[in-house]
Formats: sequence, structure tokens, C-alpha cells
Amino acid sequence: MKLSIISVVYNNDQYIEDCIESVASQSYRNREHIVVDGGSTDGTLEVIEKHRDKITKWISEPDDGLYSAMNKGISMATGDVIGFLHSDDYYADQDVMEKVAGVFINKDVESLYGDLVYISKSGKRILRYWKSGNYRKGMVKWGWMPPHPTFFVKRELYKRHGGFNTNLRVAADYELILRFLGKHSISTHYLPEVLIKMRIGGNSNKSVKNLLRKSKEDFQAMKDNGLPIPIAALLYKNFSKLPQFFVR
Repeated sequence: MKLSIISVVYNNDQYIEDCIESVASQSYRNREHIVVDGGSTDGTLEVIEKHRDKITKWISEPDDGLYSAMNKGISMATGDVIGFLHSDDYYADQDVMEKVAGVFINKDVESLYGDLVYISKSGKRILRYWKSGNYRKGMVKWGWMPPHPTFFVKRELYKRHGGFNTNLRVAADYELILRFLGKHSISTHYLPEVLIKMRIGGNSNKSVKNLLRKSKEDFQAMKDNGLPIPIAALLYKNFSKLPQFFVR
């Protein structure tokens, strides 16, 4: 079971090293790490060059945004299973990939997801805890979703059902999960532990403008994938996140 981990980055020399080191330190060895850079102009390329012995493949060229770069990474992947670890993020411990591979090896599933915590930029404080919970068929039709960075999928599914919809600028990850789990009913498994630590301030929530755009794109994704009552699903999707802020 070979895992392909794709990291997309643009001008993030501050944190890309943590991401690369996190993959390199994983106990599971049958893996490849693909870094897709969007033509960074800060010190990101120097950091990548410094750690090129830990990276299987990397490319640096202008692209049409985050999801275009992620699709590029998928096209470069050769593993049985694909996961994403973005440049602000790192794995919760050194055995995450070992646990993920174990599920795919021992269970007949097409995808897997887990929990995620949002942390401060310094990494010293947990600000949100996204506990996904067990999935039941049909839940995505009412607004439920797992955190995309914890969503590992067999590569053949991307060939069969397509990659990210680049017409969406901030919600293509949600649309893909909705399409895979909802429209195509792929099988999945919940790994009930924190897999990813994500620094706060992602693309979709870094401004009020982006939050409004995300809601608009979420609604469009729901309509495109045949959700019965999109407005109800959108309300549930947003309000169900409130408990994540009450970190114990």
C-alpha cells in the first residue's frame, strides 16, 4: 500500500519546512511526497531545495489557484491512496500514515477520514477541535462533512469521478467530498483521532469576503450534487461547527 501525500504551497517560507519534516518523520515508509509550488517569490523555493532529498517530486510554476495545483498533484501521484498536507499543516504524530495505511490494508474501504485541530500560528494553542464522528449514508446531503485534510482516498476514485472543480475558488474541497460520498456513495471509514494540526487562517476563512464567497459556493455545490434542501443543509453545515470552538 503506497501513500501519495500532496503539499500545495505558494509564498510560505515560514511554515513549509514544518510540513516537509512532518512527512519525512512518518514511520510508514512506502510513501511519496509531492510538493506543488505556484511559483513562489519569497524563500519557499530555497527551503524546498534545502530538503529536496526528503521530497519525491516537486514542481514550481504558475497555476490557476489552489485547486488547480491540487489537481496537478493528483496527476503526478503514483500511490494507491492520495492524501493532502498543505504547507501550513503537519501530522499530529509520527504514526498517522501507518494508521491510515493499516485501515486501507485491513478493511475494504475506498476512503478514510479523521479529526483535525486548528492551532495558533505558533502551534502552542488549540483553537478549534473538529471531531468528525461516524458517518452514516446520506449525512452529507444534510450538510455534514469531515475535514478535507484528513480525507484519504484511493487514487482510482479520482480517475473515476474526477478531481477538484476549479470553477470553485474556495469550496472545491467540500464539493469533491459531497460528490464522492453523496453522489457516488463511495465507502469510507472513520479513524477517531486527531490526524492533522492546521494553523488557523486558511484560504476560506481569512476574510469576511471569503466567508461569504464560501457560503455561496457551498450552496452551489449542494445544488449541483442534488441535495434535497440546499438552504437547510447550508445552515446545518455552518451552525454545526460552533461546538468546535469550545475546546476542552
